[in-house]
Amino acid sequence: MPAPIPRQRAIPAAESGQAPAEPAIGGPFGDRSGGSTGDSSGDSPGGSSTTVSGDVSGTVSGDVDAPRPQDTTDDGKADGAETGAKADPAEAAPRAAHSPVHAHATPAGHLTLLMIEDDPGGSPVVPELLDPTGKPIRVRTARNLTEAERLLTDDVHCILLDLALPAPARAADGTDDELAVLKHVLRLAPHHAVLALTASGDTERGAEAVRVGAQDYLFRDELDGRLLSRAIRYAVERKRSDRAERKLTESKLRAQENARLERGLLPTPLLEGSPLRFAARYRPGRSRALLGGDFYDTVRTPDGTVHAMIGDVCGHGPDEAALGVELRIAWRALTLAGLCGDQLLGTLQQVLEHERSDDEIFATLCTVDIAPDGRRAGLCLAGHPSPLLARPGRPAELLPFDNNGPALGLLPGARWPRMQVELGAEWSLMLYTDGLIEGRVGEGRRERLGQEGMVAMVRRQLAEGLRGEELLRAAVNEVRDLNGGELTDDVAVLMLDRTP
Repeated sequence: MPAPIPRQRAIPAAESGQAPAEPAIGGPFGDRSGGSTGDSSGDSPGGSSTTVSGDVSGTVSGDVDAPRPQDTTDDGKADGAETGAKADPAEAAPRAAHSPVHAHATPAGHLTLLMIEDDPGGSPVVPELLDPTGKPIRVRTARNLTEAERLLTDDVHCILLDLALPAPARAADGTDDELAVLKHVLRLAPHHAVLALTASGDTERGAEAVRVGAQDYLFRDELDGRLLSRAIRYAVERKRSDRAERKLTESKLRAQENARLERGLLPTPLLEGSPLRFAARYRPGRSRALLGGDFYDTVRTPDGTVHAMIGDVCGHGPDEAALGVELRIAWRALTLAGLCGDQLLGTLQQVLEHERSDDEIFATLCTVDIAPDGRRAGLCLAGHPSPLLARPGRPAELLPFDNNGPALGLLPGARWPRMQVELGAEWSLMLYTDGLIEGRVGEGRRERLGQEGMVAMVRRQLAEGLRGEELLRAAVNEVRDLNGGELTDDVAVLMLDRTP
């Protein structure tokens, strides 16, 4: 707890002539007979909160914060208590029952000012501070930073800080920082508007205070009710504007990050020279601002083989999305280098094990390599759902998944068998992540759509003549509708078509 703070020079009373200065009893905003619309119940020995019927932006007219128990310093004096003010022992118990942190809530539309100034006897008597609607502003006073921290509740909108207050601590290099007290308050109240009070003519210090983070600065000797009222309103609105601008900037940065991740997770396929047609669809889950861990890619190697891949990193945060980007890039590089099947997946597992942030992170993967003639393909599954194959004259069906290997990152030294499948002369091959089959369906939506439900849905859509990207769009939208709203997991789907 900071040591008792000595008095600073007295601050002149209101000088504008709007109202005569009244004697301060029990603090700068103490009981003023007939001067306040509120009923001030007793003198507060420490920091106080009073509604001033005048020109500050409003709180409850007539509402006063409950007095706070005194903080006694080593020399026996009450921390923050005005000289000569003594608490009535009979009132000590009921006063102690009230917590200043949970003061009376300020009604909507009112403003509350917390004044931190260590000489309440010489503080400016602020007469009739009203907001533009005529509502009074509640004023709380604190004589040091310890009191201020206790009185700084969520209903405080603005802080009036005397820069002459002693700093809470010296700088690390032993030099004095003239704005150390302001920096301390800004750290204590990052979401509150702050007005700096400085000596008259000290423009340089006031400007520096604004540069550090205060919304405005005022001169002690020029302070009056009208000026303070206007400054409070300006500071509060400027703080709101700053916060809105910061949120807009953060939103733009998130959008840019989303775009970068999207380019990494969902790249342009490299299919130059291939007769196959490519389509893809992605829908992020409702609970995330960024893409999740779903990723896919398609490339054609010089020998004419078309390689397609789709994967899903467990989790939905930016770390998982970044890991998905790394795995996709690694897959493309290894595929173009000639690796496939078990050798490719084993190397990807090594990449995952080195790059993941937690040993429990894993990824599922499905890879397909289609022969240059387009009639057959090799299939490897690492804990991933099997692709769906649609051919003319036959119902759409899932490719075999009996030799499905474990997800990447689960078992050291795992193997992933490569299965050979016949495709035929004309076909459509759909690869997807589990977000497509894990949506809820039915009454009460207690059941999952599952692979069987997805196959039945795609068969019906194919019978309706849907193909390519139109089919993928219809499938994702119908799964969402069956779920009764946005899916909780990301959905990535890609389709390769071959026509004779």
